[in-house]
Amino acid sequence: MNTAQTSNEKWVVGVDVGGTFTDFSAREIDTGRVLIHKRPSTPDDPSRAVIHGLRELTDKYSINAEHIVRFAHGTTVATNALLQRKGAKVAVVTTRGFRDLLEIGRQVRPHIYDLQLDAPAPLAERALRFEIDERIGPSGEIIRPLTDGDIEDLIAHIRGAENVQGIAVCLLFSFLNPAHEARLATALREAFPDLFVSVSSEVQPEFREFERFSTTLINAFLQPEVSRYMDRLKAEVSTVAPKADFGIFQSSGGLMSVDRASQFPVRTALSGPAAGAVGAAGAGAMSDLGDLITLDIGGTSTDVCLIQNGRTAIASTRDISGFRIRLPMVDIHTVGAGGGSIASLGPDGLMKVGPDSAGAVPGPACYGRGGTLPTVSDANVILARLPMTLTGGGMTIDRDRAVAAVQPLATALGLGIEQTALGIVGIVTSNMVRAIRAVTIEKGYDPRKFTLMPFGGAGGLHATDVARALGISQIIVPHAPGILCAEGLILSDLQEDFVVSCRARVEPDMDDVKAVVSSLASQGQAWLTEEADGAIETRLVLSLDMRYVGQNYELAVEVASGADAIVLPAPEAMQAAFFAAYERSYGHYDAKAPIEIVNVRLRALAKLPQSQSMTLSPTERAEAFDTKDVWFDESGPVPTPLYDRAGLPAGTVLAGPAIITQLDSTTVVPPWATVTVDAALNLIMEIAK
Repeated sequence: MNTAQTSNEKWVVGVDVGGTFTDFSAREIDTGRVLIHKRPSTPDDPSRAVIHGLRELTDKYSINAEHIVRFAHGTTVATNALLQRKGAKVAVVTTRGFRDLLEIGRQVRPHIYDLQLDAPAPLAERALRFEIDERIGPSGEIIRPLTDGDIEDLIAHIRGAENVQGIAVCLLFSFLNPAHEARLATALREAFPDLFVSVSSEVQPEFREFERFSTTLINAFLQPEVSRYMDRLKAEVSTVAPKADFGIFQSSGGLMSVDRASQFPVRTALSGPAAGAVGAAGAGAMSDLGDLITLDIGGTSTDVCLIQNGRTAIASTRDISGFRIRLPMVDIHTVGAGGGSIASLGPDGLMKVGPDSAGAVPGPACYGRGGTLPTVSDANVILARLPMTLTGGGMTIDRDRAVAAVQPLATALGLGIEQTALGIVGIVTSNMVRAIRAVTIEKGYDPRKFTLMPFGGAGGLHATDVARALGISQIIVPHAPGILCAEGLILSDLQEDFVVSCRARVEPDMDDVKAVVSSLASQGQAWLTEEADGAIETRLVLSLDMRYVGQNYELAVEVASGADAIVLPAPEAMQAAFFAAYERSYGHYDAKAPIEIVNVRLRALAKLPQSQSMTLSPTERAEAFDTKDVWFDESGPVPTPLYDRAGLPAGTVLAGPAIITQLDSTTVVPPWATVTVDAALNLIMEIAK
């Protein structure tokens, strides 16, 4: 990506596509000035909202679009295609005898006590899973050669299949010796130039066959849809911002080129939520808070993530809609709980909320766009927690429609309309609390030692209820919570990950591992030279997947980083790093047990030109512009002043109750909380015990 420009005025634009709204954040590099914009998403074609919103942003603030030097995009196209199984018809090529590996998986039931629920069917039907008579051994040796005749027979079989749009090549032990996969890929690309071919040794060259095969198949399944979207969007963006470099946010927390995203769409499976975590870390740093629990509440789902010392947790394996992906990803836990989540009565007569959502179309009933089902947003309107206008006056809320949607539930339950609304909010809060427990208590972390950071359009509406349920005493609401995912895109670095499986014990003589590290460092430097033109800083980070000998799973341990050459540390340093990681994860370690390395990972990072966010503080505090009777609990409504956040200068202290409104979100301050505006214009809320 080339960031060179001749004009002094340079803008970076981040665009995050959500289930209900598409969010825009623009920052001027030289001054740090930040501008934000929102518009409804267009689920049938997300690119329409992106392009229309980009034009609206430049017109609204009189930005010369030719001065946009970088356009960063967080996309949900891959996620939605996977969730809805709306991808390509894929043929799989594998080693003879491994045709059914994708179906066998790890032989783990989705829900252990539900005997009726099966794992989702593989993304490639059995008739399209072709075996080929070749074999690579566990040391990378060729046991059974791949012949030209076998390749010709395979091509003939694939030609006989109908409507194949992609091919996934997944051979045994190809991560040790990719020669057979490379030959097959070349032959298949020549025979089928119009088809997408994904190769496991390119997509995910690590051991564990099922995870590698599954990740490669998902990549092939997503390629046609994502590539079409990327090509279309890139062409359309170039008509609005012709000089902007285009970056796509990947699940691991950095940007990659559009071409790379088209080649490896599986890397974008958690694109949007990961950007939110990066934005949260940046916002927390401005208030000197590094230990955070994020609470990203959108229209469809809630995403939570643990941040320690300003760094997001990284996971190597993730299931999305029942499909296994093994790639570095920001460790995010998602539940179907958002502003558009629909409340209903189950067969047992009890109320449940989500995971079904009204989404952007038709949306909650209170939006007046045709929705008639009761949602969390409708409940917040009934409780007067949500103001009557959203997105800076661009959307008017209809309370009567919200009441009409919730009333059938209230009647069925024999409750008042407000009690029913409180029940909806209480249930969705419980769902969010469970998500946070999954990334904290279930992994040995005490949530009370962290600060909760809500963001997304609905984050501030539910944060105090969630914090109180978990015993969290402090909340930080960033300056633009509804746009934080887009902010994270602006803050992101260019990033590329490299990995080599290399099993070796940690001992004085580790020449093989040193050779792998040297090779990876060369690849990383080559990538930086090719992709990071214009970067203000580059860095290589070396990590090792390590475990005790005899264990089945490993921990990723960072062992070295630097701007120049990376070398393997001394065995004592690697052991110490592993012991620290093991004790942090399990509470103990054995200093005498032998340790082995499984994978060697290298991350190349290129920091792009950017500036500190700058928002001017008002000089005088504005008074409340309205007062509403707001329900915080079943004790009844409380007269509550409403404030415009734009009129609250640094140093402002408000004792609850209060409602703080802004363009992109609403923050509820209950009677048991006090909020302070800090020097970074973040809201710091203290919850009374």
